[in-house]
Amino acid sequence: MLLTNNLGYPRVGAFRELKKANEAYWAKKISAEELLQAGLKIREGNWKTQKDAGIDLIPSNDFSFYDQVLDLSLTVGAIPARYNSLLNKIDRQYNLDLYFAMARGFQEGGVDVTAMEMTKWFDTNYHYIVPEFVKNQEFKLTSEKFLSEYNEAKQQGIETKPVIIGPITYLLLGKEKEAGFNRIDLIDSLLPVYEEILAKLADAGAQYVQIDEPFLALDIDDATRALYAKVFEKLAAAAKGIKLIVATYFEALRDNEDTALALPVHALHLDLVRGEDQLDSILAKVPANLTLSLGVVEGRNIWKNDYEKSLTKINQAVEKLGKDRVWVAPSSSLLHVPFDLDNENNEESLPAEVKNWLAFAKQKLAEVKDLAVLAEGEVDAATQKRFEANKAANESRRTSPLIHKPEVKTRVNNITDEDATRTSKFNDRKKAQKAKFNLPDYATTTIGSFPQTKDVRKWRADLKKGAISQEQYDKEIAEETERTIRLQEQLDIDVLVHGEFERNDMVEYFGEQLAGYAFTQNGWVQSYGSRCVKPPIIYGDVYRPEDMTVRWSAYAQSLTNRPVKGMLTGPVTILQWSFVRNDQPRSTTTYQIALAILDEVQALEKAGIKIIQIDEPAIREGLPLRKADQQAYLDWAVRSFRVSSSNVDDDTQIHTHMCYSEFNDIIQDIAAMDADVITIETSRSQMELLDAFADFKYPNDIGPGVYDIHSPRVPSTEEMVDLLRKAKAVVPSEQLWVNPDCGLKTRAWPETKAALESMVEAAKILRAE
Repeated sequence: MLLTNNLGYPRVGAFRELKKANEAYWAKKISAEELLQAGLKIREGNWKTQKDAGIDLIPSNDFSFYDQVLDLSLTVGAIPARYNSLLNKIDRQYNLDLYFAMARGFQEGGVDVTAMEMTKWFDTNYHYIVPEFVKNQEFKLTSEKFLSEYNEAKQQGIETKPVIIGPITYLLLGKEKEAGFNRIDLIDSLLPVYEEILAKLADAGAQYVQIDEPFLALDIDDATRALYAKVFEKLAAAAKGIKLIVATYFEALRDNEDTALALPVHALHLDLVRGEDQLDSILAKVPANLTLSLGVVEGRNIWKNDYEKSLTKINQAVEKLGKDRVWVAPSSSLLHVPFDLDNENNEESLPAEVKNWLAFAKQKLAEVKDLAVLAEGEVDAATQKRFEANKAANESRRTSPLIHKPEVKTRVNNITDEDATRTSKFNDRKKAQKAKFNLPDYATTTIGSFPQTKDVRKWRADLKKGAISQEQYDKEIAEETERTIRLQEQLDIDVLVHGEFERNDMVEYFGEQLAGYAFTQNGWVQSYGSRCVKPPIIYGDVYRPEDMTVRWSAYAQSLTNRPVKGMLTGPVTILQWSFVRNDQPRSTTTYQIALAILDEVQALEKAGIKIIQIDEPAIREGLPLRKADQQAYLDWAVRSFRVSSSNVDDDTQIHTHMCYSEFNDIIQDIAAMDADVITIETSRSQMELLDAFADFKYPNDIGPGVYDIHSPRVPSTEEMVDLLRKAKAVVPSEQLWVNPDCGLKTRAWPETKAALESMVEAAKILRAE
């Protein structure tokens, strides 16, 4: 019998219940007990949904109040020393105050500690909290969340499979915070905690445990491969009858196949979407005692599965291994897709024809179950009907006139190298821009958005509901924009922004105005912590029917003599943060978006906006996980940015912004983007990320972020001055700008004003020096 296996489930709730509960707790509007109850309700609902869908192996410990990597850091006691004053707040289950301090920082009652670093989870838009390790790092079991959640499900009558990030992946995800050691050498200190975890789960009656080791699908060296064998020998010995599952995802195993297949575990999970060509090689050498979990249902995108294609792979594995050694599963955790397509009922934003091509998390569970039943061969009438409907939906998508626009394809095909090159070199452009703007050294700016208060969100909601007119809405936005311009003038910021109050999201806002896009009402996906995004859906060829941002940028510029930046999202980021069509190369779709953004850049320039920021925080995120695949991606990603930004005057200053990324391995390609100014996140890393730019001798201007906008704490002027001095030590001062790490949309006004006052004062101190 083919079992059905799920790796993880969305945890924010169908209607962002976890976001709302977390933020209420942070605002001291609900108690810790109320927050814990909100989490329990989501977990219980998720387990029931999976059981009702017929999933055999249901995950537990995939829920998190903030981040699963942070959960594990707390579990194994990897708590940085700066949080020692909060250790008395530990309990054995969730450790909420300490936990959130590690994620967000803490500034209360005389205690002032910064948050841990945050970066992208492999090549997704999910962010994890980076573990911090010291040379003599000690590990001890500090939280039993994994056990309590297993027992919760058991009390509900549901047997689950606890999910734990594997020890090698956990160490490789982290960062050494002092010199003289390699974090992977901490494995012998860490393993006893994993053995204790397995022992406790065995005592509780757990039958399966899923150990996630996605680094098995990445480039690793021979020493790490050998370490996998050693580590899993110890874990298998500690399992005491538990059947261990090693989950790999986001790529094919490739040169790590032999290592993965030799591990002493019950089952190995394969991503057959991102690594669709690996099955033949795996089946040729799979050992006789190993079960394969086939990840044939896409865990990171929202298109319906092609049952015929998936059944070909499943039947191939069954023929080789038999039904008892083949499981059917999504390719990865369903964390990366929205909750339930049944919650979408607005045909204006999501046409029925397009909706029929989609599957969200709940529907993907049904696909997994259908495929298992179809592969078994004893197909009931209802399943056969769904099989025929699946074929019809996929055929409809292949032939729909909604998708293809010949004029868009022609324009992409006609792009030349000249279209991707600025007229003059950077030094000549810098002189023209200096003459145009006459900005001081250490020029100050912000990244784009200002706080979106409840009032701002209510105006948008009221407009959608018809409770206020477009004229009333525009009046409110205009007044909020003017208040923000006046505030920036009072703060003495050099380059202003309009605040983006008319925008719901930096990608969705543009998608709503581009052809080829559809939108959801409740298609929320977790980005980090309580931050959720609603990615638009690219279903067809993309083009720009009319101006998207000119009106509000031009209005803001009319209010002030200081330059106002036009704010755009770049083509790669729009691609990466959308659910992208999978019927043509991603590069083709990106060039279509790049041409649409170029049209907007030129419209802004024509309207008198001479500083234009094209955000590309997802350039690094889109980098393929395997080194051999990376340069081809970087070539078209960088070129698409240049297509969007090159056909402008020399005195038009192009900015770009990147956040929560490692730049060392792609710094040459970032330089090749040829933006006049790049702003980057650096405050959580204490300017460490700037080293890559300094070592490379990055030629253009740089704005290293001087304060962390993802934390509610307000840094002092002295902190920012210290960071700027660190920046000045490695980058010439004439290249430096001063700015926050990221946009201020999620922050409150009081902390925003206080932090920006300190930022401007810090810039003035550096100018005086």
